[in-house]
Amino acid sequence: MTQTGETVTYSLESVLKEIKDSIKEVNQKIDSLQRDVNQKFDSLQRDIDQKIDNLQRDMDQKIDNLQRAMDQKFDSLQKDVNQKFDSLQQDVNDLKVEVTEIKGDIKNLDQKVETMDKRLEKVESSYAILVKDIADLKGFKSLIIPMVVAFLSAVVTLGLRGFFLGNKP
Repeated sequence: MTQTGETVTYSLESVLKEIKDSIKEVNQKIDSLQRDVNQKFDSLQRDIDQKIDNLQRDMDQKIDNLQRAMDQKFDSLQKDVNQKFDSLQQDVNDLKVEVTEIKGDIKNLDQKVETMDKRLEKVESSYAILVKDIADLKGFKSLIIPMVVAFLSAVVTLGLRGFFLGNKP
């Protein structure tokens, strides 16, 4: 390469070599840039995959926890409902036993009432007889008083006559 005042001459071979070197250098830079971009994409992809995996694990864990909590609440609710149904069933069974006992008591009371009815009929019959006897006695009493008065009058009269007549000279 020689330079003269106004004219510069280059050999074609050296220009082509320089162009080739420049192209090679640009290719190397592009390759380096491509590698850097690929590395960054790979790194970004790994980061995104890792974050998605972490997010998926967190969501799975939260869903599992929620599922366990819901299962526990449903189990507790089911247990409470079962206990209440068992209690109601026991109450119904107790009521059935009590109803059976009450039916027996009612039967016994019916028998006692029947016996009392028979006794009451006897008492009423005896009462009617007593009322009749009392009425008869009242009638007899009304006859006795005049008879006693008459008897006493006769005795007094006889006594007085005897006293007055017996003392006559």
